[in-house]
This record gives sequence, C-alpha cells and structure tokens, in this order.
Amino acid sequence: MLSVLVTALRVCVVTLVLTGGLYPLVVTGGAQLLFRHEANGSLVMDEQGQVVGSALIAQGFTHPAYFQPRPSAAGSGYDAAASSGSNLGPTSSKLRDRVLADTERLRRENPEAPGPVPAELVTTSGSGLDPHLSPEAVRWQVARVARARGVAPERILSWVETETEGRTLGVLGEPRVNVLALNLALDRQFGRPVLPGPSVGASP
Repeated sequence: MLSVLVTALRVCVVTLVLTGGLYPLVVTGGAQLLFRHEANGSLVMDEQGQVVGSALIAQGFTHPAYFQPRPSAAGSGYDAAASSGSNLGPTSSKLRDRVLADTERLRRENPEAPGPVPAELVTTSGSGLDPHLSPEAVRWQVARVARARGVAPERILSWVETETEGRTLGVLGEPRVNVLALNLALDRQFGRPVLPGPSVGASP
C-alpha cells in the first residue's frame, strides 16, 4: 500500500510541475517572444502613447465626427467583462422595438447617407464586442463624419479605404474595417473634434 501511495504522489508532483508550472511558462514565454502585441491584449495607443482600447474589443462612439460600431448587448454595452449577445429571437418585440429605434436614430443622424441602414448597424454581434464593420457599413456613415469634421467626404473615404483589412490569408473571412483604428487615424490626420461628445477611448 505504501509503495502505491508513493507512486501516486510522485505522479501527482510530476504532473503538477509539468502542467501547472513548466507548460504555462513555456506557452507564456513563447507568446511574449513571438506574439507580444497580441499576447498583451492587442492594445491600441493614441498619438500621445496612451492606451485607448484594444483592437479586439469594440467601444461605443456617439460623437458625429466618429464612425459608430455595431450596437452591443454586452453588459451595459461594450463591457469586456460581460461578453454576450442579447439572446432575443426574431419574434421578440423587444428586439423589434430596439432595432426600429436605432434605425430611426441612424436615419436622423445620417440624412445624407445613401440607401437603407445597413443591417449590421442595428444588430449586435454574438459577443457584443465585435470591433469591425464591413466597408459598406462604414461608407454609409462617411457623409456624417465628413460634415462633422468639416472636410470633403472624399478625404474621409480615402482613409476608409486605407484602413480596410483584406481577407485573412487572402481567402478567410470578408474585408473589414476596425472602427477604433479608423477613428484614431482620422484624429491623427484631421485633429480631434472640438464639438461636445465623447472622443476616442471614451465610453458612450
């Protein structure tokens, strides 16, 4: 019996050292060496070097000079500690009312926008934290952003094209635009807006 207990104890200690010590150290060290930016949260900094968010997590923008992301059902909205969808089904009256209200608001804020409101601007992602929009949904907002910044829409559109990411490895996913990265690029190029409202890195 004693020999069995000693063997079990040895296995327990070895397993603990390997899986609880060496393996995490190797994985963490490898991540810091090979993918330091991603391993540390893909943090995004402004021109002053201050962290204003993560490239992986959306944040709300209500200022007209900034592009707006998809709505969020994560916690009170864009809460990285409460990632979730709304869990509302297609027959939900609450979902219908929220989508109708968002559609009316977007039309009111974007009177020059062409065509109907893109569906992704009134529907939440499964995580509530999707930081990307399709190029089409971003271009739909160009006229409002250009007007608020006092620049020609063509200049804003050129930055949309610059910040558009292609398919991963050329075949996976769809072209997309990181909303935070685009808003920061506009601030660097045209300066931060002076109108009242939250700026980059601020909560709605």
